[in-house]
Parts: sequence; structure tokens; C-alpha cells
Amino acid sequence: MSAIAWIAAVSLAAWGFLLLGQGFFWRTDQRLPPREAPPVWPSVAVIVPARDEADMLPVSLPSLLAQDYPGRVEIFLVDDSSTDGTGAVARELADRLCGLPLTVLSPPEPAPGWTGKLWALRHGIERAREGRPDYLLLTDADIAHEPDSLRELVAAARSNGLDLVSQMARLRVATAWERLIVPAFVYFFAQLYPFRRVNKPGARTAAAAGGCVLLSTEAAERARIPDSIRQAVIDDVSLARAVQKSGGRIWLGLAERVDSVRPYPRLSDLWRMVARSAYAQLLHNPLLLVGTVAGLAVIYLAPPAALYAGLVGDDSPAGLLGGGSWAVMAGTYVPVLRYYRQSLWLAPLLPFTALLYLLMTVDSAVRHYRGRGAAWKGRTYARPEAAPER
Repeated sequence: MSAIAWIAAVSLAAWGFLLLGQGFFWRTDQRLPPREAPPVWPSVAVIVPARDEADMLPVSLPSLLAQDYPGRVEIFLVDDSSTDGTGAVARELADRLCGLPLTVLSPPEPAPGWTGKLWALRHGIERAREGRPDYLLLTDADIAHEPDSLRELVAAARSNGLDLVSQMARLRVATAWERLIVPAFVYFFAQLYPFRRVNKPGARTAAAAGGCVLLSTEAAERARIPDSIRQAVIDDVSLARAVQKSGGRIWLGLAERVDSVRPYPRLSDLWRMVARSAYAQLLHNPLLLVGTVAGLAVIYLAPPAALYAGLVGDDSPAGLLGGGSWAVMAGTYVPVLRYYRQSLWLAPLLPFTALLYLLMTVDSAVRHYRGRGAAWKGRTYARPEAAPER
């Protein structure tokens, strides 16, 4: 066989493993587990880190203020040095809508060694603990919740003995670029962190989706959240690992009634979202970067190249192997497209989308070595190191 045929054979073998041996990552059946209303509803503090979110809050914050929750709830919005009147918008909405009580906090500039929104979360959690809540709901300023969202999260946690319940919010898919890239974002995340493995008791895989995390206060104190992860760039995964490491039970699934309202209309918007933390996912390790690029090329890019070689270059083995790999690849992408209610014609385009993600990952590494580091809402953190243990 030709070299391209051998590469296509490796790709097909890899897809066979991914299909059956990677925790059935491609399935979308991990939704909130069976649950019942608790006899007494525990108290909850909702923490919303917000930096320059005046445009998002009128769409997202009313959904929190209107939560239909039988227990005690208080919302703490942490206005992290915004310049667009985020705090004023939040207060105006709370006064006008007369929903759940809301407190706006304004922390000082981050202390050295704190990254991303974790500094804001720290101040929100510290203030919330004064009321001794049973749970903390950590949710982003661009996340909209259905009225029963908090009730269902708490019921799931209580009924199943879970210390952390996280739902991956359904991201917006309105523009052509969003349709092409956003479902793949969820697909690749699940491939790295298969939800079934995360949710298996005693599992070693840990992950969470930062837009919607219900965390028991006891587990947060036991895992020293957020201080123990204060330098994490990918804070949601680090949070889940810390809770799991401290003996807590975690759960991660796809959301049905929790949505991100933030638009990503242009490719550049989506590019920045991915490049912000892609190289951090690889631990800023050049060898892992090389291996990832090579792996993406073999698994996602080789199949269409081999099929082309078979059709144009009269290389039948390459064509058959490449076509088979591409078919399996597209088939595993179909459930995610259905979850996002998108056309199944996007499934064969997954190699092109993977190429874009490959380039975003490389760009993330370039940004890192140019000293630009990771960033959150315009605040840059150059080359964060692992947080020291205390």
C-alpha cells in the first residue's frame, strides 16, 4: 500500500477506538440525572463574575432574578473593574424587576497570582459565605436560565449525593461561523473529557463547564475553592479536579434549559474564544502541541486527503480507507448537530472545522510565547504557572 493508504489505515483504527473506547463521547444523552424534590430546600448563593457585561445583563440577569426556587436564594454580581457601567445596569434591572435579592460587589484589582474570573469569584464567595448558604451557583454573566433551572440543579445534587453539578450551556448558533464552529467546540470538549467517564463514581476523569456550576459549600471549603486553583486558566476543569481530588462527587452533562446568549458573529470572535486557553489545555508543553497537531492531522485531515488520492490518483486502498474513516467521523458528529438542531450536512465538513481548531491551537501557542498569555475580558495573564500547594 502507498504511504497515504497506511496513514488512512491508522486514521480508521483511531476512529474505531474513538467510536467504542473513548467513553462514547459522541453521544448526547448525559442530561440531568433522575431527581426528586428534597423535603427541605437548601439555601443557595448565586455568584456572577462580570467584567464589561452591560450589553449581556439585560438578556441574562432577568432569568436569574426570576428563578422559581422554593428555598432562600441571594444573587451576588461581582463587577470586576468594568468600564461600561455593568454594576449600574445590574442594580437598575434588580430594582425594576423586583425579583430575587441582588448585591453588586466591586473588588479591587487582582492580587498577584490570580487569573481570569477567579479573583471575582473569590470575592463573591467570601461575601456569600457570610449567609452560610448550602450551595453556590457559579454562573457567567452571559448565561440565561429557565425559571426552574436552579430548582432542577439542586434537586439533582440532593437526590444523587453530588457535590458538583455542571451543565454545559447551549451556545448560540445563529451565524454561519457559529454553526460551523460551535457544535464542534462541544464535540471536541466531550472527546477530551467524555461525560460518561466524568459521571462514573470513582472515575479519574474530571471536568466541568464554567457557565453553570452548582457546588456545595462544604465541598468548596474542603477543596479550598477558589484559592487552590487561583492560577488556573481553564478554571472550570481545574475546579472539578480540585473537588474530585478532595473526595467530592461530580457530574457533567449537556443543558436543556440553560443557554449562552453571547454572540460570536465573526470568525475572529470564535478564534479568540478558543485561542484564549487552547495551549493551556496542553499544559504549555511544546511536545504536547506537536503531538496534538500530528494527531489532528492524521485523525481529521488524512481521511479526505486519502479519499481524494483514491478518486484522482487511482489509489483504491487509500480511497476506501479514507472514505471509511471520514464516514465514521461524520457519523459521530451527527448527535451533536442534532442537539444543536443544525443541518446534518455540516457533518462532512468536520475535517475543515478541525483544521480551523488546529490553527487556533497553534496560534494560542504563538500568543503564549510572545508573552501575550491568556486573557479574560481584556485582562491578560502571561505564562501562569501551577498554583503552589499550601
